[in-house]
Amino acid sequence: MHFKQAAPPNGTQSSLSHMRPFAAALLLIAGGAWLALALQAGSMGLMPVTMGVAMPSFVVMWTLMVAAMMVPSITPLASRYLRTIESPRSFGLLGFTAGYLGVWTTTGVLAFALAWLAGRIAATSPLAATVTAAAIFAIGGIYQFTPLKDRCLARCRVHIALLLRYASWRGSLRHLRVGVHHGAYCLGCCWSLMLLMLSFGVMNIGAMLLLAAVVALEKVWTHGVLLSRLVGVACCALVVAVLWMPGLAPGLILPANGMHMPSP
Repeated sequence: MHFKQAAPPNGTQSSLSHMRPFAAALLLIAGGAWLALALQAGSMGLMPVTMGVAMPSFVVMWTLMVAAMMVPSITPLASRYLRTIESPRSFGLLGFTAGYLGVWTTTGVLAFALAWLAGRIAATSPLAATVTAAAIFAIGGIYQFTPLKDRCLARCRVHIALLLRYASWRGSLRHLRVGVHHGAYCLGCCWSLMLLMLSFGVMNIGAMLLLAAVVALEKVWTHGVLLSRLVGVACCALVVAVLWMPGLAPGLILPANGMHMPSP
């Protein structure tokens, strides 16, 4: 067994002090990703779907977006996990982060394909662009009410259950496996929220900040489950609203005049 005994009740302050370096490291990763995204967004604008971007570049941007939006929400669990291990914690942090981001990075190829397909459909006519945006909002809203969303969100919210499971894992790739495992649950919880970025614009910093806040609050706030439902309702409302206000989907529809995006 490579885990330390639980700290005594009067060691709470000491426990918090041990967690701070790991939390700071993870937040530094997220901060660096936000900075890189802000610099890219300044030169690229909202970037309707995949326009002008090759798949490798898109996957890099996707990974930066995930690091910026998702890493803050996993900081509590990651910090507690790293605090309990006896092996070099810097190695554990590297393995956990690589495994977590690796899961999301692999989805970047699928995200590129979906963005390309959405762009091709949206480019055919203004009606097609509007219907595509409405369909994306509908998928994002409906998923918020599904049992799979509830199950994955529950795993992300209850840290002790996952920590107890990880305590039994062994091997040199253990930290990587932990990151992959938690990343899979996070993917199951948040993929539909990330899908919304196709409508909002892949480099829409405002939308990223809003969705990042939703992701974090769903996982750590007492009323996170209720928030998940409210977000689902809001997405369903956007299905109707985008028919009258095309500017709500600048990633697929030009907000200035309601026209669809030009063909790539």
